[in-house]
Amino acid sequence: MRILKSQFSRTEVLIGKEGIEKLQNSKVAVFGIGGVGSYVVEGLTRAGVGNFILIDKDVVDETNINRQIIATYKTIEMPKVEASKQRILDINPNAKVEIRKEFFMPESIDFFDEKIDYVIDCVDTITAKIEIIVRAKKHNIPVISCMGTGNKLDPTKFEVEDIYKTSICPLAKVMRKELKQRGIESLKVVYSKEEPIKTNLFDEETNKQIPGSISFVPSVAGLIVAGEVIKDLIKIK
Repeated sequence: MRILKSQFSRTEVLIGKEGIEKLQNSKVAVFGIGGVGSYVVEGLTRAGVGNFILIDKDVVDETNINRQIIATYKTIEMPKVEASKQRILDINPNAKVEIRKEFFMPESIDFFDEKIDYVIDCVDTITAKIEIIVRAKKHNIPVISCMGTGNKLDPTKFEVEDIYKTSICPLAKVMRKELKQRGIESLKVVYSKEEPIKTNLFDEETNKQIPGSISFVPSVAGLIVAGEVIKDLIKIK
């Protein structure tokens, strides 16, 4: 029996040499490098995906440390895309990483093209989520979207489903309505069937509710998303 000794040797046991090569040649665009997105990137990088576009305007904040794998006291005030790029290259120096320090919205420049193999939506803003999904569909690029992970405590309640078969999740409800109006017939999503916990923390400036979060919920959602992307890229059902 051949003994494999390389960074991806244990992964090759499961998906074969062709699977490894497919991932190494694949290019994914990850929108939102937060609690979910940072773990999506982590899972994809460690599985062997070799090309990334990372899109996020924010910098690492102390309040991110409880749930974002890129967030430490050493990375505070660092742009999230830069912190994520550095982590990717620490794990796989051969990876190629493009970064865009921007908040993607309808007025953003369209950089979607046939070189992107998968689009991953991990942003919080509904307007941005819809725009990401609409553009991916327009360019026939596979896309997956993560619904809300805030105010949740049970990571076992996440499911992978089409947006129109979701329930309970407040964000998914809004997305169903908005996407239907735009003629989007299907969308793979990761969402939670856990009822959100009611909280009473509000932003003093905007008076908007600040969602609670914990380490083991968005991270699980992110790794589920990464798993779906990897399986789709190498055609595993």
